[in-house]
Amino acid sequence: MLASIISLLPQKARIGFLIPSRIYPQRLKTSPFIENLTMLTKTISFALSGLDAYPVIIEADITSGLPMTTIVGLPDNAIKESRERVRLAIKNSGFSFPGGRITINLAPADIKKEGPAFDLAMALSILACDEQIPAQLLTPYAFLGELALDGEIRPINGALPVALACCPHQFQGLLVPASNAKEASLANTVAVYPVKNLKEVVDFLSNPQSLSATPCESASLLNQKRRYSIDFADVKGQAYVKRGLEIAASGGHNIIMVGPPGSGKTMLAKRLPTILPDMTLEEALETTKIHSVMNLIKNPNGIVTTRPFRSPHHTSSDIALVGGGSNPRPGEVTLAHNGILFLDELGEFSKHVLEVLRQPMEDLCVTVARANRSLIFPAGFTLVAAMNPCPCGWLMSSVKTCQCSPVAVQKYLAKISGPLLDRIDIHLQVPALKTQELLSKHLPESSMEIKHRTVGCREIQRHRFKNSTIHTNAQMTSSHIKEFCTLDDEGSRLLKTAIETLGFSARAHDKILKVARTISDLADSDDILPQHIAEAIGYRALDRVK
Repeated sequence: MLASIISLLPQKARIGFLIPSRIYPQRLKTSPFIENLTMLTKTISFALSGLDAYPVIIEADITSGLPMTTIVGLPDNAIKESRERVRLAIKNSGFSFPGGRITINLAPADIKKEGPAFDLAMALSILACDEQIPAQLLTPYAFLGELALDGEIRPINGALPVALACCPHQFQGLLVPASNAKEASLANTVAVYPVKNLKEVVDFLSNPQSLSATPCESASLLNQKRRYSIDFADVKGQAYVKRGLEIAASGGHNIIMVGPPGSGKTMLAKRLPTILPDMTLEEALETTKIHSVMNLIKNPNGIVTTRPFRSPHHTSSDIALVGGGSNPRPGEVTLAHNGILFLDELGEFSKHVLEVLRQPMEDLCVTVARANRSLIFPAGFTLVAAMNPCPCGWLMSSVKTCQCSPVAVQKYLAKISGPLLDRIDIHLQVPALKTQELLSKHLPESSMEIKHRTVGCREIQRHRFKNSTIHTNAQMTSSHIKEFCTLDDEGSRLLKTAIETLGFSARAHDKILKVARTISDLADSDDILPQHIAEAIGYRALDRVK
């Protein structure tokens, strides 16, 4: 009766009435004139910092006041726009969006948050805060996903790093978009549940048996046969260059190829991954984690099983190559981790851009320092570079005559500095293909045949460095060189003569020994023989007397 009487009064006349909740509960909950009414809920999601994930607490609070949604905690524009996505997703999923003032806090509040991956967690916090779902049902789970306006859950970046960061003692499960479920399950840390829309998530919280966790199949997926559409058998001739690439693949050595246009440099470089050893499970997860953060995983199984091959254009900036930016992101050297970084037309790259490669090539990682944090990105790649011998490209060709002046040739080659060349183990001159080689019907060696030798060579190195942190001959330090690269008197005299005659630097001296060690491993020799040293010296064609 009292509620009926009050409803007949003008709006202004209702202000002074205090109404028991059992008589008029809806007015008590939504009236903008009643103060100090609050509801607070918390949901867990994750954000990315570099290549790692950290938990973010999504706090939602509804108070009386004019309808308004405020998001705090250093959100970027994508998160600020979540207000409208979340509101419409809730309404279009059959739930009611609460009135009043809604405040959403992303904690920790002193770290900038990016991306739409918090949409699902924010929607659930609001529903729990409005008592449309029990708040205690959210506690055992972490949530990731971007919401469409109809409530569909769209895929996000970094599902694998998030799953790796989930502590099994803290969470019973991780709810992710269905298309990210296989990727997240590779971590094998907590149960990963694939969800397609907001309604399905709410149903799962009420009835956990409605969804099955995605099984971890990383080992079986990795053991599947890896196939390439290209093969070394496609390349005719160039036996000398193929030998150099085999050595590079066997020992993890950086390599540069110099030759005229059409000599097959790019064709050969693209086939180098086909003779590299298959990735281990640890390497595959590490590579998948990097590509997940950058949204580059195209495999429906969610795992990268073949070694990366990155080929940035020569107009790339230094940040694009090594990473960085105001919010640091990995660059091409990190995307090529455990694989190949191919720099075609090396002479066309900016000299400044090439110089920033020196530190990653030496340390196998990139450190990006900012005022509030420092991030380390892995960069264990093999550099494969290709370039013309002069601006016109025909200096070494028997087909056309070079039109470049000696000064132009020198200026062109000078863009590749001595310190950078010192860090490249193998220098190959790639001649133009002869007509008889091109028309030959002889079937060259296949990638599988060459790979068999490179895998055997890597196995020798695995046993050699089993008590060390390195894995290949190219990674040897000075102490390793002293231990594993001893020479006899003839080999020492040969190397000394080459250094004095050709003006090799100290770093070039070490590179020769490392390459010679790989050549001897391919020959299944315990000792580095003079012929191995001689062949390694022959792969320093671009070194110049300083």
